[in-house]
Amino acid sequence: MGAVDTPEPSGKGKKGGLRRPKRRVKIRIDMTPMVDVAFLLLIFFMVTTVFRKPQAMEVNLPPKDSKVQVPESNVLTMLVRADERIYYRMGTGAIQSAEFNGLVNLFQENFKLNPELIILVKVSRTASYNMMVDIMDSLDLAQMKRFSLVAMKDEDVKEVEGLP
Repeated sequence: MGAVDTPEPSGKGKKGGLRRPKRRVKIRIDMTPMVDVAFLLLIFFMVTTVFRKPQAMEVNLPPKDSKVQVPESNVLTMLVRADERIYYRMGTGAIQSAEFNGLVNLFQENFKLNPELIILVKVSRTASYNMMVDIMDSLDLAQMKRFSLVAMKDEDVKEVEGLP
């Protein structure tokens, strides 16, 4: 732990009247126990820390060349323009404008009306990737498990082009 070095006594007797200056006592501190405690604490905190799991959404992709027939009355189509304005259409109904903040309520209300609801999200290729991720987060918050992501086709772009 700690040690004190003391000067060795000399075997000579007193000579003359000159005084010798006192020798300083050297103190040496052993750092080994402190390093042991530091590593013990480091290992303790590494073992007891709960690491946050990465937040990821599991996406199941259908097999290639598979088509499923779904009645249009069960499909809610979301259209996201390049300027990130959002529109939706239930089945073959009219296109309506939607606010991003109200998407979760929109999904939940339509799901209550139709438990077989499938949401088709069509995003413009020039829209920001962040917008698509935010819509997927809204789907997750609304606990919607059946949805598809598709790039907008030219006819979809023309359909929402003149809308406010």
